[in-house]
Amino acid sequence: MALREILVWPDPRLKQKAKVVGNVDAAVRRLCDDMAESMYEANGVGLAAPQVGVHQNVIVMDVQQRTDKEGTRHKGEGLFWLIDPVLKFAESEFTYTEGCLSIPDEYEDVTRFGHIVCEFTGRDGKRRELEAENTLLSVCVQHEMDHLQGKLFVDHLSALKRELIKRRMKKLKAQREAERKGEATAL
Repeated sequence: MALREILVWPDPRLKQKAKVVGNVDAAVRRLCDDMAESMYEANGVGLAAPQVGVHQNVIVMDVQQRTDKEGTRHKGEGLFWLIDPVLKFAESEFTYTEGCLSIPDEYEDVTRFGHIVCEFTGRDGKRRELEAENTLLSVCVQHEMDHLQGKLFVDHLSALKRELIKRRMKKLKAQREAERKGEATAL
């Protein structure tokens, strides 16, 4: 397994739509494993392939992680992958405070469907169905499926909030780039 760099918005690659995977082969399973490792390393509960620069319909999730006193997440028992997910049913509304690994340290309330049914292919290549209602799981599925369509949670916010967050992300990206250059110079 290998860690993959998580893109930070407003990277234009995050706005590209992902493509259908179809057959789950060794390369897709490798991507699944890399994404899980990258998600856990970043203390996330979900990650979509476009966030690591791969434009395929692949999502990894684990909403059953536990958090210790220091705020560090630890692997849970709920790790699974959604490949080529399709929302088959959605109704009612549910508002949840969302964050995103591609928009670090930013959190805002987003209203989504409360009750969903999603059909997807698992890492093993078998088609499955998942149902969730008014939970982190229902929010996470929709949040990550948005990434597959080139949409981020900030696209659900007002233009003003989105612009303020974009400025902070540009500043963060510049700081990270300066740090990388400083580390390279020190070597």
